[in-house]
Amino acid sequence: MNDKKQYLTVEDYFNDQPEQVKNALIMLKDCILEVVPDAQELLNYNIPAYSLVKDGKRDKQIMMAGYKKHVGLYPHPTTMEHFDKELSSYKKGKGSVQFPIDQPLPKELIVRMVKYRMELLKS
Repeated sequence: MNDKKQYLTVEDYFNDQPEQVKNALIMLKDCILEVVPDAQELLNYNIPAYSLVKDGKRDKQIMMAGYKKHVGLYPHPTTMEHFDKELSSYKKGKGSVQFPIDQPLPKELIVRMVKYRMELLKS
């Protein structure tokens, strides 16, 4: 996990992570693609991002990042606010949540968060 390294693809980013972190990131990606199969994969701020609408800018993307002890998911402040109670056992910021890599990912919750984000984008 070299903070100074510039990645060319999301795959490069994933492959540069320790195995457990890489697996958690792939699971996050799978949750996003379950809801939005045609999400555009890109790098934003040198971390993986998934545009939920064609050519969507930052506010229409869900981003993620790998760290030593957790993976970060950046779904958007409105999504974080909506799921605040369900995310109460996780460390969170205004627009982000940290999922420890030594615990199973709450996949069903993540899928619901992506669905909620999509609903907001459609309205």
